[in-house]
Amino acid sequence: MKNSQKFFHQLLMLYRPFEKMLNVELSRHDLHRAQWTIIYYLENFGSATLVELSNYQGVEKPTITRTVSQLEELGYVEQVPEKDKRKKQMQLTKSGKQLYQKVRMTVDEYEENILRGISEEDQLTAIRVMDEIRKNIIQ
Repeated sequence: MKNSQKFFHQLLMLYRPFEKMLNVELSRHDLHRAQWTIIYYLENFGSATLVELSNYQGVEKPTITRTVSQLEELGYVEQVPEKDKRKKQMQLTKSGKQLYQKVRMTVDEYEENILRGISEEDQLTAIRVMDEIRKNIIQ
């Protein structure tokens, strides 16, 4: 088996269990990964349109619209008042910011546990490699 085949096989073998266990951790806060990703984005990058959020997650806009609507109903996100009503800019509410801080602690603990025994240098190398692969995919 070629190294590229081994690499992508390992990536696929990693992704599903990672997401499954992440959802278990997030369920402690009544969230799932798609919701958390939106909350994460809004906290770390500021307000965003639905198109920006769909591009970030790599999913269709209707999928983001449904997830954002759920988060609005839960009181975690709200629409930023805009003159152009066609532009739906979203931001975290105070409650959403508080939730982010709680969930961040849970996710940090989960991520630290699964990176146990992997050096800082190896983590930085993996981050760099994944970034390069992503750039090659979306160019």
